[in-house]
Amino acid sequence: MQNEVRVIQDERTEWSFELKNPSSLTSAEGRAWLDEQFNQLGSEPLRPTGKLLVADIVLVVARDAGPKLLSDPNWGQSFAEAASAALGKPVVRINLAGMTVSY
Repeated sequence: MQNEVRVIQDERTEWSFELKNPSSLTSAEGRAWLDEQFNQLGSEPLRPTGKLLVADIVLVVARDAGPKLLSDPNWGQSFAEAASAALGKPVVRINLAGMTVSY
């Protein structure tokens, strides 16, 4: 089974990250990495209630990272590993245009 995280910006721009060692991070470690990036990027919650679901954090971090960070091989791979671990899913598809996460 292939373990992969894909981030789709639009019909022409997409990033794909193969997860070679999908169990390298625990769910808590993945969530901590995403939380740190959320704060560093100055991200804001998606929902007006301020409640942060893990999928929302993944979406917002990917969106706020933008092409510059997603194109950075080290950052992009770290993001993919953290997202997969935090969500507990080996295959994750992040659609930025539709602001959706699917498994």
